[in-house]
Amino acid sequence: MINSDYHLHSSFSSDSETPMELQIEKGIELGLENLCFTEHMDLDYPKEYGEFTFSVEEYFKKIKEMQEKYNGKINIYKGVEFGLAPTLGERYEKIANQYDFDFIIGSTHLYNNLDPYFSAYWEGKTEYQGTMMYFEKILENIKAYNNYDTLGHIDYIIRYQNRKENPDRDKILLFDNYSYSEYGDILDEILKHVIYHGKALEVNAGGYRYGLGAPNPQYSTLVRYKELGGELITIGSDAHKSEYLGYSFDRVEALLKEVGFRYYATFKKRNRIMNSLQ
Repeated sequence: MINSDYHLHSSFSSDSETPMELQIEKGIELGLENLCFTEHMDLDYPKEYGEFTFSVEEYFKKIKEMQEKYNGKINIYKGVEFGLAPTLGERYEKIANQYDFDFIIGSTHLYNNLDPYFSAYWEGKTEYQGTMMYFEKILENIKAYNNYDTLGHIDYIIRYQNRKENPDRDKILLFDNYSYSEYGDILDEILKHVIYHGKALEVNAGGYRYGLGAPNPQYSTLVRYKELGGELITIGSDAHKSEYLGYSFDRVEALLKEVGFRYYATFKKRNRIMNSLQ
């Protein structure tokens, strides 16, 4: 049973206005035992789209306050979501070593300073070209930086495919236009790198919220990860609002069991803890 949400945001992330207290109260209501806040730290994010950084000192202070307030009701952990880029390794390493995070997600949000969330990313590209470029960037990023615990939402870009033609496309099923086989070679390289370096692969339930009918990554990618020897997964809702905390975790659990996973990982002080899905 999934009793932990290890990818969520609060008002410390630029794209969330939700106070920590609301997320925590929702977690208690859902019967979750563990929450890890993973606030956005995208040091290279274009300023015109937002300031995706936060004061780690203020964040740690707030986490400590919440841990004391909700002691005995729910466990609260300190996390961060690094927006990876080859040029940022030294700066992220300084942050990772300076602060005692429990958990670090390594995610890719940008290609040449463009986020697939925005239509500008897709201009002059086919869906295939834009998606392949994103996967190639993930591989470049993880080859350049290794100090993270799980690779975040590996096919994040699928949420926003074809956005330039249909800005509401994230509200309908997308996987009819996406299959593992189309991108299998590059995805295999990514998955093999993750496995070889002992990292986990995140199963991000946000895909359900975006109408994909599956998490990120979807079924065939998880099957391939398992075939290649991948065993380590983390689970998160990617909730920016309390209504999405633990979103579709029942569906995530059923899917993971179908693929053959029996455990998922949580982290404390960067140490991995294995939890049964039974």
